[in-house]
Amino acid sequence: MSQSLFEARVPIHPRSVSGRFRNLKTGILLLAYGVFFLLPWLRWDRETGPSQAVLFDIPNRQFYLFDLVVYPQDIFWLAGLLMIAALLLFFVTGIAGRVFCGYFCFQTLWTDVFMFLERRIQGERPARIRLSKQPWNTEKILKFGATHATWLLVAFATGLGFVLYWGDAPSLVRAFFTGEAANAAYITAGLLTLTTYTFAGLAREQVCTYMCPYARFQSVMFDRDTLIVSYDETRGEGSAGRAKPSRDLKTREQRQQAGVGDCIDCGYCVQVCPTGIDIRDGLQIECIHCALCVDACDAIMDKQGWPRGLIRYTSESALEGGKTRFLKLKTVGYGTAIVVVAGLLVLSILGRAELDASVSQVRQPLFVQMSDGSTQNSYEIALNNKTQRSLDLEIDVLGLEGATLDLGRVEEIVLEPSQRTTVLARVRYHPDADDPTRLPLEFEITDREGTMDPVRVSSQLSLRP
Repeated sequence: MSQSLFEARVPIHPRSVSGRFRNLKTGILLLAYGVFFLLPWLRWDRETGPSQAVLFDIPNRQFYLFDLVVYPQDIFWLAGLLMIAALLLFFVTGIAGRVFCGYFCFQTLWTDVFMFLERRIQGERPARIRLSKQPWNTEKILKFGATHATWLLVAFATGLGFVLYWGDAPSLVRAFFTGEAANAAYITAGLLTLTTYTFAGLAREQVCTYMCPYARFQSVMFDRDTLIVSYDETRGEGSAGRAKPSRDLKTREQRQQAGVGDCIDCGYCVQVCPTGIDIRDGLQIECIHCALCVDACDAIMDKQGWPRGLIRYTSESALEGGKTRFLKLKTVGYGTAIVVVAGLLVLSILGRAELDASVSQVRQPLFVQMSDGSTQNSYEIALNNKTQRSLDLEIDVLGLEGATLDLGRVEEIVLEPSQRTTVLARVRYHPDADDPTRLPLEFEITDREGTMDPVRVSSQLSLRP
């Protein structure tokens, strides 16, 4: 008889719980959903460009983030943001474990809403367990159908909400439901609907346990001073283990005299866990540090009239009677790196040039010998107006006495906001016999109205092969 190497999923039916950490999770969830779904509808006044506060305009290669317009040349800013995100994740994990997973991860936020809808339609944990075990009948079909219908509705809203970041939200919604939107909009919304429904509704904790790489390497960032959701085994077990309340083990004094711990083995902490683990078994890879078990245990302790904290955020050092150290080389290093990268990113954004200019020397031919004895080089000058106003530009050549600049038939260069253009420039120069093969020069681009600092771009003039 062959043994299967795959263990079928055991359905988890978390019980609802109230408390400070549940309230914190709900607050973060409402904030996250509010930002995600409402941000595309936020209007923003600009001198030119769309009136949407956040818009990723792919056709025009411009990303609008409130007053900031990001161009393809600024892609290194994305690298900076990703570095900050990674360092912040490591920094927070080293201090407080997987709190990102428990409170901020999209998988957690959307699964939380899906479980809320399931609970509202099918009832509390006992009712859901009973419903899942009963044979298919009208009640089960209606409740399961309503559950999955609401899941699909939220999943579709998620897909459509994401699409709205890539076009004017009101116009895109109108086009989407009238069949006039681009195929990419329908494909993107469909894929996100499917993945959201699958991950948050069907897979749930399996995404955190088996699919998320963070669960696999999280322990590398833990140490004895990392705050994790922990069960105080010394207090909970005592010398004789845990036991349910009875006539002789009702008060805390009676339990202590019998060597029994404070844990009454009610199982509430297990029932509220979204990944179905027993925190009393110690730190486990499935634990996402949502702290709902802390709320559950605190509720039981309050009911018994005993001190809270049997399950709490604490460190291994504190559990052993020591002191938790937050100021460590690792946290200082991560924190310093975050500040440095964030500072450089802010300085880069604040110090971005209003005009992006680059010069490319034409190589075919490298130079032309004119009939008057002068040498002519050709250049392509690419200009990109990064401001939200028009620029009336003038180009001069510097650093080479006697050189003349010819822009052909171009009499004026006026760039509208966010406009790009390329100008063909020719530089002529009468070389001396002792001049080297190549001479340095600079192109200076200025605004005739003096609204920006001059921009200088270095290049060279070729006199001989």
